Amino acid sequence: MLRAIFVVSTLSRGGAERHAITLMNCLAERGHECHAVHIKSDADQLYRLRLREHGTVQCLDAARYFDTRAVGEFATHISRLKPSAVVAANPYSLMYSRVALRLAHQRVPLIVTYHSMRLLNAKERLQMMWYLPLFWSADCLVFVSERQKRHWLRRGVFSRMNEVIHNGVDTHEFCNKWSAREREALRAALGFSMNDYVIGIPALLRQEKNHVQLVDAVARLRNSGIPARAMLIGDGEMRGTIEARTREREVEGDVVITGFQQDVRPYVAACDVVALCSLTETFSLAAIEAMALGKPVVHSDVGGAAEMISPGRNGFLFPVGNTQAFVDRLARLADRAVAERMGGAARATVEAYFSEKTMVDRYEQLLLGVCRTRARTSEALIY
Repeated sequence: MLRAIFVVSTLSRGGAERHAITLMNCLAERGHECHAVHIKSDADQLYRLRLREHGTVQCLDAARYFDTRAVGEFATHISRLKPSAVVAANPYSLMYSRVALRLAHQRVPLIVTYHSMRLLNAKERLQMMWYLPLFWSADCLVFVSERQKRHWLRRGVFSRMNEVIHNGVDTHEFCNKWSAREREALRAALGFSMNDYVIGIPALLRQEKNHVQLVDAVARLRNSGIPARAMLIGDGEMRGTIEARTREREVEGDVVITGFQQDVRPYVAACDVVALCSLTETFSLAAIEAMALGKPVVHSDVGGAAEMISPGRNGFLFPVGNTQAFVDRLARLADRAVAERMGGAARATVEAYFSEKTMVDRYEQLLLGVCRTRARTSEALIY
């Protein structure tokens, strides 16, 4: 049995945090002892944790980027728990984990999961110079797509072991169980008719998600006679910019922003297709969730998109930033029969390759294997 500490920067709504929560919950269900540590106090996903009898949640409440008090508290926590492994989500959590393990004088495997594809600004590039030796010292680095792995290995980001485990989705939770009547009612509540071609985008309204490209695509589709409308499932800092773009393109009545939704599933189910026009992604959880719900996905060709989407079979890819190519792919899915056929193939793809069970099986095998290797190494050193 594992006794693992999972470390995240926050327990907020980010993809890395959701991934860590899923792993903890599923491993706890399998009888492993899982403990959560979050560095910052944001914890709006705390309610999702189900760690069973012996699991704990520790907030370090760090007041600054590197808080020595928080690191010392983490070291004490490690000494008390004596984990068999520490799993850090992304480099910031890796930094806290490495320093705390040294302070606690604990020689246990350190695994890092990495969920980023590129460094967005000069500050992040400078931080990576500091993080590189931490990656090198980790026992295992888990990437979430093959393309991401190739990208970072070329840039010197590697560990003693380097693995790829794709993100997975709960295919029981994400299945299209909403009836035609329920879909029609939700569409009507948002101002859509059943004759509209509704393109959904389930993503926080952030700059890198590039929602304005979908606004432009809707305008072009409507000008060509296709009754396209967009459902933006989420909220965020770019809302004002997106709303201004809808007015500029004269489609403000054809783009609906739902605001943040605790459960996106009925909204995705009410769409005809899902689009992701992100400037950067690693392996989109939103994309495979939409595919599990039986929706074909039109995805910018970034990160691991080509590892989940077979163009013309279960969705389409388009070059990043190429709005005309984006429009062309969306136009092909305006035929409802085509969209439904490809949506069925999308669901089958997730069931075969990207289920939550497959993902958790891989992580469980990896963690147990790394722990066994460390134990054998420690025994050899003793004798």
